[in-house]
Amino acid sequence: MNGYYLEERIRLFREKILAWFANHKRVFPWRQDNLSPYELIIAEILLQRTKAETVSTFYTQFLAEFPNWQALVNADSITIENYLIPIGLYRQRAQRLKKLAIYLVDNNGVLPLDRTELENVPFMGQYIANAVELLVFNKRKPLLDVNMARVLERYFGPRKLSDIRYDPYLQQLAKDFVDHPDSKFLNWAILDFAALVCKARKPSCLSCLLNSTCKFFSDVVQIHDAGIHFE
Repeated sequence: MNGYYLEERIRLFREKILAWFANHKRVFPWRQDNLSPYELIIAEILLQRTKAETVSTFYTQFLAEFPNWQALVNADSITIENYLIPIGLYRQRAQRLKKLAIYLVDNNGVLPLDRTELENVPFMGQYIANAVELLVFNKRKPLLDVNMARVLERYFGPRKLSDIRYDPYLQQLAKDFVDHPDSKFLNWAILDFAALVCKARKPSCLSCLLNSTCKFFSDVVQIHDAGIHFE
């Protein structure tokens, strides 16, 4: 696929995803305006490998119990674990979250701007570091998880490596997709599209606004024409 053709496909993809998002976006408390860096980071930590609908049931309560980094430092680990039970791996997450809180209290709430230094901060893997750069530092970074990966791969073609963190094709594609003034909304749009339309199981391919140019849909059409009902 030559560079110009890919660029045009990305441009078209962006336009349609943003148009869809304008009418179908999900509403969550962490998408409100004027949230603090603490509120934004906590949301992304809770959302990692967890459905947004699950997080929405206790996000506000979590912030009420732990309104800032100092509150997390002051809390005992068992108390933090109890609040994280709904999202699983609660002991591990509580320990890592406590370490992050201690770091930020010790550094007056300031995270490093340098990406290498940022990734050395507790709990700052690739996804959370991207989220910090996107939502706190206002940089054009992708919230690349299995859901965004699924939509990108279905539309543009599959990755080569099993781990999305290290696949150069998918990493570059995600970066190119969100390299836009509306980067934050593009991230939210593709994640909502993955949840509501391009689902892991039984995606709504026949009614999808992207199906005329989607690689995955062309395969689905062949299966459907062969008499296998896909949806």
